[in-house]
Amino acid sequence: MASQSHAQAQAQMHTQNLMKLDNKTSKRSNMLLEHNVSRPRRDRVGLGAFAFMFAEIIRYSQNRVLGIQDLEAKLSEIGQRMGVRMFELAMWREKTVHRETRVLQTLVFINTVVWRALFDKQADSLERSTESDDEYMITDNEPAILKYISVPKEMSSFSPGAFISGIVEAIARCCQCPARVTSHVVPADGLPLRTVILLKFDKEVMDREKRLEAGK
Repeated sequence: MASQSHAQAQAQMHTQNLMKLDNKTSKRSNMLLEHNVSRPRRDRVGLGAFAFMFAEIIRYSQNRVLGIQDLEAKLSEIGQRMGVRMFELAMWREKTVHRETRVLQTLVFINTVVWRALFDKQADSLERSTESDDEYMITDNEPAILKYISVPKEMSSFSPGAFISGIVEAIARCCQCPARVTSHVVPADGLPLRTVILLKFDKEVMDREKRLEAGK
């Protein structure tokens, strides 16, 4: 009888603990659901947690591809899915119905609004290529998501920034400025992770720009 009473007491205590845990989980869920998406959250995701998640994305993708190019394409694909959602959220928070459709305005939007929303800072530079009129470069000297990523020597040509280029490609497409977007690690003195996002806009986009410029 004593052992039966003890077992019943333990079962009751276990049930109470589960109820408390369920209540805490419900409260957290309600807080997330009640959060106003039009306002940026003050509590930021820790860089360590974000880097761990990104490392898992790379590991997940690596197990499903055959080579470095396929891996970068997979990361870009995942980034593009995030980019569409990021564009919708940024437009909502900016409280504007105006969508940028010109190349320069789209690039400034990505360089400032999008970069601040993603990385809590503006990109370090925005430049036009001196060799081709349809190419632009966005540079981030210290990409946050690459801080804890170590690329093996046998994969030296791999650019984890393909995830970022996917986000940029999706947003450019949402702004009706489709482009081929690639990521390149270009180290500089004291900046080993310096990453350049290269955008090469479609011919139709550049032809439209010329027509709009001529019509001014």
